[in-house]
Amino acid sequence: MSVVANAASRDDYARQWPLTLGQEESGAYRVLLDEAVYRSASEASLADVEVFNAQGQPLPAALLSPAQPLAQAPRTLALPWFPLPALDPAAGGGDLRLVAERDEAGGIVRIEAGVAPRDAAVAVPGQWLVDASRLREPVRALRLEWERPRDSLQARYRVEGSNDLRQWRTLNEGTTLLDLERGGERLRQGRIELDGQARYLRLLPVRPGPGPLPVLSGVVAELAPPPPQARWEWVELEGQRRNEGGREYFEFELPGRFPVERADVRLPGNNAVEWTLHSRERGDASWIWRAGPWMAFQVGAGAGQASQSDPRPLAMVVRDRHWRLGAGSAVGAQAPVLRLGYRPEVVVFLAQGEPPYALAAGSANARRADAPIPALLEALRRQRGAGWQPAPAYLAPEPEELAGERALAPQRQIDWKSLLLWALLVGGAVLVAALGLSLLRQPPRD
Repeated sequence: MSVVANAASRDDYARQWPLTLGQEESGAYRVLLDEAVYRSASEASLADVEVFNAQGQPLPAALLSPAQPLAQAPRTLALPWFPLPALDPAAGGGDLRLVAERDEAGGIVRIEAGVAPRDAAVAVPGQWLVDASRLREPVRALRLEWERPRDSLQARYRVEGSNDLRQWRTLNEGTTLLDLERGGERLRQGRIELDGQARYLRLLPVRPGPGPLPVLSGVVAELAPPPPQARWEWVELEGQRRNEGGREYFEFELPGRFPVERADVRLPGNNAVEWTLHSRERGDASWIWRAGPWMAFQVGAGAGQASQSDPRPLAMVVRDRHWRLGAGSAVGAQAPVLRLGYRPEVVVFLAQGEPPYALAAGSANARRADAPIPALLEALRRQRGAGWQPAPAYLAPEPEELAGERALAPQRQIDWKSLLLWALLVGGAVLVAALGLSLLRQPPRD
């Protein structure tokens, strides 16, 4: 027998939350999970959380941690740029001489360029110097703006970097810039990724041909997205006192698949206790160390302004069901309260079919299919601009019951093919044994 593991319909899930879209026809949406979804999920990987459309079809979706910037727009900053002499370095180049006037911060305020041409040098326009000396954080990419061309534009550019305008190294071997029009539609690609950092950047065409080159009008640096703001949620658990091997422990059960990253302990009154935290998935499994020993304290509880110890970070995200606290000293009659902290995760899904959409959770038999959502977000961002991001979608305050607790019971189906094969094998063995016995019972012939 085998467990059914394919998502058939939303009826395979315990409950669902109708979604309210923050923007119509966004293409992709992001849903911030709440405590009720974590309490409904049964899989540690949250594979039993899925999004459905009005027709009951599952939609491509992926679970993103709050630390992933995939659903956030990058920051941008305009950079000063200067045209360079029109000389083709691929055809012998020439001796480039740059005289730059800088301010106190190192930024270029004026540049004079001169070239001593060689015999094989060919004049080529469309070369620029970009000043990134005032930036104090890494540049992920350059976004170029140019005047709208009369004809289709396709040009390949490489980027070189330098910190002193004398020694140059390649930061991008070649990226194709596009500006195409047909039937009223326009396709434009002006983003160049950088593999490294430098104070000054030089943009040069690679093997310039007879086609037009862009007439530059602006250069924008694409910076890394800002770090996500930590939004911590806490689950408070009351445990049971246990004695094992002469030591006292407190055991707790987590009612959901929360992505726990921090732990804290609270006791009434003034206290200072050294704690050690363990967890495990099943009740019969071995305990795994998670944190400690660390000192948790509370001082001045009755004075109105209590001083408390900071929560203890865990080494990794843990979704185990069972937790255990061990105390380094006597605790007293009052049992501690274990507080487990987590940051809500995000489900990003592709809008397909007709709304309304709904997020379903809780199934022992259905699993969400893998979807290339990160690659999809990057593709949509290239088409709609670097500032695009999935629109928000909001969970309904109360869930709608689907299969309920019945969806959390594993369903097993009989593998009739395997049973038939085993029956044929056993039947054949019995037949061979019967034939052998019949031959042994026959009298010998003269």
